[in-house]
Amino acid sequence: MTFGSPFLLVTLVVPLLALVGYVWIERRPLREGIAFPNLVVLASIAGRSSWKRHLVAGLLLTTIAVLCVAVARPRLPLAGTSDRATVVLVVDVSVSMNATDVAPSRLEAARAAITAFADTVPGRVKVGLVAFADDSVVVTAPTTDRKALKAGIASLAPGYGTAIGDAVARGVELVKLSTGENIPVAGESVDGAPLLDRGPPLGAVVLLSDGSQTRGVLEPDDGARLAQQAGVPVYTIALGTLAGTVTINRGGTEIVVPVPPDRATLARIAETTGAATFEATDAEGLGAVYDRLGRVVARTEKPHEVTAAFVAVAAALLAAAIGLAGLWAPRLP
Repeated sequence: MTFGSPFLLVTLVVPLLALVGYVWIERRPLREGIAFPNLVVLASIAGRSSWKRHLVAGLLLTTIAVLCVAVARPRLPLAGTSDRATVVLVVDVSVSMNATDVAPSRLEAARAAITAFADTVPGRVKVGLVAFADDSVVVTAPTTDRKALKAGIASLAPGYGTAIGDAVARGVELVKLSTGENIPVAGESVDGAPLLDRGPPLGAVVLLSDGSQTRGVLEPDDGARLAQQAGVPVYTIALGTLAGTVTINRGGTEIVVPVPPDRATLARIAETTGAATFEATDAEGLGAVYDRLGRVVARTEKPHEVTAAFVAVAAALLAAAIGLAGLWAPRLP
């Protein structure tokens, strides 16, 4: 919980002083006796329960304390979706995506899972699509048009090579262009200059790959550092089994090549950028991963003032104190 006017919390000294005063009055010995000529009145007062009196006093003190917190304008973080949020899906389309250890093939399973992702993520979130093999290509620029996105997903076709580092950099670039965010997060620095805090990230990259880097200018760790400096989390998915293979033609001869996913590299990218990494060895698992990501990557927490709620609680406590005091008040005969 945060406060819009935290300095006003000093008013909490009021109920504290009131509590001290109440305890002092309760324990103070009477200096003089009080005469009760009417024994019925004396019996009525003597029969009063002390815990009832203390409960009413406690409710009143709590009411004051809640009101003191209310004047400080308390705020609670509530989950929501930013209108400027952008998610860029970066998908490996190297030849290894033809492997069938993930039925019917890694690429077909990826198409199905990403299409379902498009229906899961909130409609006002922009989603872009980048395909990469030996180079990274923007298939669909970030958009809220799900038909255009799905058309881009359907057009994915396998190529050669795996340029993971370049693909991460391209995804981060699209996020920055779409959100208009060009200031890296606090805690980092560029050329020794401290950076400002811009709050929670408005965009994220979801990277799916099924192999190790074989092409590209940037190494995977270089791409991860660029994402870290830009404040863009990169969620990674390692697709395929360690026993996955693909048949390729080399010089007229077909050979079987093992294509295990590089889980360690993908995990390192996610860790560097403050995101999470996942492993998917079948189509169902891959769908579950994208379903989960569709519900979290575009979510952000924003502080919402809850002063009215505190005032309502104080009013209820005050009403309870008045009601109980009236109910338990002694009646003169």
